[in-house]
Amino acid sequence: MTDETRRWQGWREATEQALYGPGGFYLRPEGPAGHFRTSVHASPLFAGAVARLLGEVAEELGTDGVDLVDVGAGRGELLAGVLAATAGSGLSVRAYAVERAGRPDGLDPRVEWTDRPPRGARGLLFANEWLDNVPVDVAEADATGTARYVEVRADGTERLGAPVSGADAEWLARWWPLREPGARAEIGRPRDEAWASAVSCLAAGRAVAVDYAHVRGSRPPFGSLTGFRAGREVPPVPDGSCDLTSHVALDACAAASPGGADTELVAQREALRRLGVTGDRPPLALASADPAGYLRALSSAGEAAELTARGGLGDFLWLTRRVPPADGP
Repeated sequence: MTDETRRWQGWREATEQALYGPGGFYLRPEGPAGHFRTSVHASPLFAGAVARLLGEVAEELGTDGVDLVDVGAGRGELLAGVLAATAGSGLSVRAYAVERAGRPDGLDPRVEWTDRPPRGARGLLFANEWLDNVPVDVAEADATGTARYVEVRADGTERLGAPVSGADAEWLARWWPLREPGARAEIGRPRDEAWASAVSCLAAGRAVAVDYAHVRGSRPPFGSLTGFRAGREVPPVPDGSCDLTSHVALDACAAASPGGADTELVAQREALRRLGVTGDRPPLALASADPAGYLRALSSAGEAAELTARGGLGDFLWLTRRVPPADGP
């Protein structure tokens, strides 16, 4: 075992290195799509829904020229889908892919590739399964009930470290108190800060975060840190061989960028229903009147059902923050 693999470190530092360090998991050529399916990969209906949302935002801003900022853009799949869906609509889309990996070959030249959201954007900032990969520390209550940082080595071996202190302790006390020995939590403060920073880049429009998530009262008692590789859930080992992810305390993120009535948290099934993705089966009469059309509609309904399914993608939460123009009401 090398000195590096023997080194103990907090999960936040270990995740940062495993995902984004030299040879990190997210910097590999195959990208996230090579290992797991997001809503973007499940169906083009998702990109179509985001395109309709972008149109709503443009209408609210009273313009036909609008920014679309995709945070955690992967290999640009969502942006490609939205640009295709808005072709011929009269909407002029300025597209920005925010991603730490390099620009993929063959991406639409209209997409600007950047490692941070552009400041002053007017339009829609959309972050699909981004916050769950913002590295965070893990805490566990010891035998006396004291919350301690969980330290880890590159082979996944863990031990309890120092007591959680400072801003991390304040975050746990407010959002995820550990009441029993052995209880665990992911300390979501870096995600709160990342979300607030992203929202601050918008001059006007909407910011939307979509993710595996939980809220106060439904926190997982032992946390949710896990790994994914080649479409399968695997133990979370911070050696760069797998994705490292945990569900997001989205209510805490919402509070980090308070907007009162301008902030909303709803399940994906409801958010997509509002955007016309319902999963309703086509009427049987269509089968005889237009058999090919019926089969297309049936396929679309199946894809919509996957996007909105309970116990699956439909359980994702959408956090929406409206940002009115500075000179608006």
